[in-house]
Amino acid sequence: MKKIITAILFATVSMVLNAQDFAAQKKAFSDSYGLEASKLYDRASEVLKLVYSETNYDVNLRLGWLNYMAGKYTDAIGYYQKAIAISPNSIEARMGIVYPLSVIPKWEDVTKQYLEILKIDPKNATVNYRIALLYYNTKDYANAKKYLDAFLQCYPFDFDALSLAGWNALKLNQKADAKDFFQKALLNRPEDKATLNGLELSK
Repeated sequence: MKKIITAILFATVSMVLNAQDFAAQKKAFSDSYGLEASKLYDRASEVLKLVYSETNYDVNLRLGWLNYMAGKYTDAIGYYQKAIAISPNSIEARMGIVYPLSVIPKWEDVTKQYLEILKIDPKNATVNYRIALLYYNTKDYANAKKYLDAFLQCYPFDFDALSLAGWNALKLNQKADAKDFFQKALLNRPEDKATLNGLELSK
């Protein structure tokens, strides 16, 4: 009987503590949103730190964002890394860490995060386009083509991807493909000057 009573008391105390825990977290998050809206990013971080835990994904993710907004990029990366460690398949945390990494900039780390996302979600349109653009800007045109092809399978009439694919094909000396991409892009934006120039170069 004593064991049953002890178990009931333990369960009751646990429920009360959990409820208090949630109430404190809810207030901290609510206060942080209000402070963020006023661009008081440091203060928004401070109220969240009152309920901070190394193992709390939500708090680490939010602190990553707030530190990024405050211009504290190294701190932001640290919090995002903790969020990723807690939830390795989190696309939102990996997309989040890209922001401070891009500002520093650490393009190799950005690329690594994008490749990790594509392992989780191979058809992720945003990432396929962004990594194609990264490879294009680093003159890795073969890899740029690979990810542009993946993007265009899902969004065949997207202007930005078609235009980039046209320029990328020109860099690969694939003029026939470049012409096709530019012509299709012009069906989307008939008067775009850069695309018209690309079409001329592909002849």
